Amino acid sequence: MPKSKQRASELATCDRCGANVRARGLGSHSKSCAKKEKERLEDEEFADIVRKAKKKELRRQRREIRNNLQRLEDAQSSIAVSATAIWADPDPDVEMQGSSPRQYPPVDHDAALPDFHEADFAPNEPDPGSNEPDPGPNKPNPELDDIKVEYHPHSQISSTVHHFSEFTRSRMTEHTVPRNNTPWEPFRTRLDFEIAEIALEAAMTKDQTNRLLDLVHRSASGNDKFTLQNHDEVRSLWNLASQRYTRFQNDTVSVPFDSEVHEFEMHYRPLWDWGLDLLRDKYLAPHFVFDAQRLSKFDGERCVRFIDKPWTADAFWNAQSQLPSDAKPLAYILYADKSKLSSFGTQKGYPIIARIANLPVHIRNNNTALGGGRVVGWLPIIVENQEHAKKKNYVDFKNAVWHTSFYQLLASVAQHSNTGYWFECGDGIQRRLWPVILILSADYEEQCIMALIRGLKGKFPCPVCLVPQDEQSVLATHEFRTRHQSEDVLRTARLKPSEKEKEAHLKAFSLRNVENVFSRVRHVDVHRALSFDRLHTNEEGLWGDHLWKEVKFWISDLGRDAAVKLDKNFDGLPRWPDLTHFSSVVAVDFTDGTVLGDLSKMIVFAAQDIFTSSRCKLGHLLLRCIRHYIEFDIYASLEVHTEHTIAAGRLAVQKFSEIMAPETLKNWNFPKKHLVSHIFDDIISKGATRNYSTKPNEKMHGSLRKIYLQRTNFKNVASQILHYDEWLLTSTSMRTELDELDEYYKRNTCDPETHEALDLDDTGEPESTTIHAHLGSRQGNHSFSDIMLSHGTDRAFTNFRMKLNGFLNGFLPQHNIPLPDGKCIHLRTEDMITVFHFLRVNYESIVDWRLHRDLLRCNPKFYGLPRYDCVIVKTADKPFFARLVYMFSCLIGNTDFPLALIHPYDVGIASSRRRRDNDMGLWRVRAKPRISSEIISVQSIIRGAALANDPETDGDYFVIHTVDTDMFLRVKALQDQPST
Repeated sequence: MPKSKQRASELATCDRCGANVRARGLGSHSKSCAKKEKERLEDEEFADIVRKAKKKELRRQRREIRNNLQRLEDAQSSIAVSATAIWADPDPDVEMQGSSPRQYPPVDHDAALPDFHEADFAPNEPDPGSNEPDPGPNKPNPELDDIKVEYHPHSQISSTVHHFSEFTRSRMTEHTVPRNNTPWEPFRTRLDFEIAEIALEAAMTKDQTNRLLDLVHRSASGNDKFTLQNHDEVRSLWNLASQRYTRFQNDTVSVPFDSEVHEFEMHYRPLWDWGLDLLRDKYLAPHFVFDAQRLSKFDGERCVRFIDKPWTADAFWNAQSQLPSDAKPLAYILYADKSKLSSFGTQKGYPIIARIANLPVHIRNNNTALGGGRVVGWLPIIVENQEHAKKKNYVDFKNAVWHTSFYQLLASVAQHSNTGYWFECGDGIQRRLWPVILILSADYEEQCIMALIRGLKGKFPCPVCLVPQDEQSVLATHEFRTRHQSEDVLRTARLKPSEKEKEAHLKAFSLRNVENVFSRVRHVDVHRALSFDRLHTNEEGLWGDHLWKEVKFWISDLGRDAAVKLDKNFDGLPRWPDLTHFSSVVAVDFTDGTVLGDLSKMIVFAAQDIFTSSRCKLGHLLLRCIRHYIEFDIYASLEVHTEHTIAAGRLAVQKFSEIMAPETLKNWNFPKKHLVSHIFDDIISKGATRNYSTKPNEKMHGSLRKIYLQRTNFKNVASQILHYDEWLLTSTSMRTELDELDEYYKRNTCDPETHEALDLDDTGEPESTTIHAHLGSRQGNHSFSDIMLSHGTDRAFTNFRMKLNGFLNGFLPQHNIPLPDGKCIHLRTEDMITVFHFLRVNYESIVDWRLHRDLLRCNPKFYGLPRYDCVIVKTADKPFFARLVYMFSCLIGNTDFPLALIHPYDVGIASSRRRRDNDMGLWRVRAKPRISSEIISVQSIIRGAALANDPETDGDYFVIHTVDTDMFLRVKALQDQPST
């Protein structure tokens, strides 16, 4: 019977496909449908597997292409070894990248430099033992540059040895789940927070905020809702949001003076609670280091110790040795100094800024992000009473107010310094934390208050040691002050029967009759915690207040022509990133420490042809003195110190002190001259000077001044400034979490390279590659005939095309790159190359072994002026200096080769000339005739360089080795090698 005529009662509906079939055949039909469904699902699953496999194969191919490109780049550059090895010990088998080989003796960084001076260890500290590597019976012998990490015995972690490449890359790279999926709360929406954030950052008034909110409401559209109504609501939400961190408290302190009790307000965040805010943060948790370490690097013969971060230095190690074996030091860095808030200085602030030494420097010295410096206190400022000004009792009273107020901040730390405190950190691990005041960062005047010494006119004006007042100009070792000594002197003085005897006993040690607040915290010695301050002692002190004024005096003595020439020489110096360029200096009063530091780095190059020994003997002697000052200051600024740089730095301080003989006609008997004797002791004890630099703290004065001017009514300003600072901290934290959330969602929805939809699997992330040198600022394609037409008068372009042919025909076979069709390259006049004006060079610093970047120009009109930067070029022998003339890429087959035309500065310099230059610490280079230009691969460029023209000798230049610490050590290595 036809299906259309079947009765409805004889039909049934299949549950799988929905078709109407005979009731009697429903069973077999259902089985058939089930089979087809199973086959369909299997087909789809197979198709999905194929699709994933194709994507996986696509990613594999992309990685293979990148790796091939990297291998090609490596073949071009032949710089597969570290920058240190390239500079200090060139491989004789490495072929040169230019057009002719050069042979120079290798540089020896480590020539005859002594080890560290023996440090004093705590009684229960183990002997660090020998630095000689002990591979053990089953361990492989150490390789060159291997890093050995020795952990403090309390950590119960065995020493480890890492290959250099593994150690430098052992950073936390895992992506974690965001801390908060709604980081804008208590604001109702993200849009609410971001609008309020803008109003806060712009320091808008109440009226401006209300007008902004009104405009947003009138233009609001889209998915995100905007609900804020007025300024008062914004304030209340900021106050609510600020509850996530420790708030400021306000206490009254009472100090007696002149038969009266005087009261002062002290604003502070309890220091311990502020530290716990950071410890519970999951983002910061992986960056905290709680165990002291000793690091060393294998130089081929032995392990040479190096120091950078606080936990790699001796003070952290000794502090942990004094604690119970299960305790972890939580090390604080504290800073305090007065700050002018108003333009004329009538309104001042007295902030205390705290940092945590357990965090790495890039987090700790950041002033805008969580984990960086934060205002934790606001000390009272005593209005000067002219009736009592400068009287001993009144000065003691002001010091007592300082220390009594400071205790409000330290009270919680003092409490836990007796027992420690168990706390679950952001990584979920419970630790017994023990507070330690590791570093006190301040200028000299503030250090005198912290140490409670009598300052400049005291018998012993140093807060660290007992140097007599009349021996500060002499570089010598003196007995160190100690906490116990100062406490004993104070205790003994207070037992004296008369005020006169009490005063005489205190005066004998230049101490004050005030109890030191830091004595109330266990394991803290204020004299050991006080740290060398480069900003105020060197840049603004020795240089800005003394040496620079001496330079100006002798320039003035030589007359107007000398002043004009000095300005002209400064203006003629090349520009360099992060270095101030000076068009004139003689008539300018510099007050900024960083600018003064830049000025000191350039003065020898600008004045060496003015202060000659024949023209101005004392000026020449002054310039030699400045040369040694610059050397020890740069050694002090190194980011990483080894035994060798410590010894070299001490030697530079010694030379600086020796050359400041009476002939300089200046009295050098003042504290800032003496304080330099403690630089390298502090480095051994607390790490690189940037760990305790006052610069990051001084920069925070500007933001506090801005809050004062824009957010206060100029009355009772402390509470208003600190309230606003709380909001800024909260806003910064919320913004960090919001950016983290955005990055997480972005990372999980698209490929970071192609931005295409990401199909997650277990293949892992593609390996990243680092390009050593990269051309930029593309100027288009140019034929050789066009190039000769525009540059024909420049002798550097003589036979340019023929030089390029010769270079390519030698370079490609030399690096196992086949010539096209096996034939020699013969470029014709109509062939094209691509011209570039910019070069980015990534290089490994020989100071901290990290990757740094130089941005170089080869531009006939960079901001209206020609700019042709200089470089260091690697060869099979010794590196040489050169100036970029032309940068281009040349397509050979399917490969683009990035190349450069350079003017070499490698003519030999006579030994007699070298000796005269060394008197000023200069390294001279001499240009070849311009027609002797060469072509090189840009991959053979080690890094950029700045060269100063020698006005007295045409074609001669001085390498400006003071532009950064890496260049300084490279030039020092050249100067230390034996002359040929």
